[in-house]
Amino acid sequence: MATLEELTDRIRAAAASGEALATSIRIDLKGEGVIHIARGRVTNDDDPADLVVTVALKDLTALGRGELDATRAMMTGRLKLSDMGLAMKLRPQIQSLFSKAA
Repeated sequence: MATLEELTDRIRAAAASGEALATSIRIDLKGEGVIHIARGRVTNDDDPADLVVTVALKDLTALGRGELDATRAMMTGRLKLSDMGLAMKLRPQIQSLFSKAA
């Protein structure tokens, strides 16, 4: 399993190679740290964001690899979203970002 630093570096590289998101996302890794993505910049700062995704590090890695279904993860409480409407709107970009980072 990737460490927080490794995953942050992967997401940073994926964000740099793709289209920058117009909104900010904070991934809360349930006590293992945070990853903040805003306008192509990726940090581990616990800054406010338009969308907060709460997920364990191992589950985030599994989501990126396609080993865990996002809908099932939400239904079982393994994935929580602060704004479902925004998450649905950003779904293609988020999936692309996470799949490149896996």
